[in-house]
Amino acid sequence: MAKKQLPDCPVETTLTIVGNKWVVLILRDLLTGTKRFGELKKSLTPISQKVLTQQLRAMEANGIVHREVYPEVPPRVEYSLTELGLSLEPIVQSMREWGKWYKKQL
Repeated sequence: MAKKQLPDCPVETTLTIVGNKWVVLILRDLLTGTKRFGELKKSLTPISQKVLTQQLRAMEANGIVHREVYPEVPPRVEYSLTELGLSLEPIVQSMREWGKWYKKQL
């Protein structure tokens, strides 16, 4: 996403990048290491192949995810977090901790 397209508010900027359920869950999975498409799809059931592809492409365009294609038959594609993507770990961790705390409050 181009810098000029981002909102002025930093909170809104963050939400623009990670304010989607699937993006946060993809981040959660990739924080543990490189994954193939099938591994992500299985972990994120009931996400459709189309939506997962769209989200991964958007994350790649935003500089959060790196996509590596290996010249094999059949082609092997792996996804990992970039340095920018890894910088989101504290946000995901905070969400995890708050979720645990909230569940205890109920």
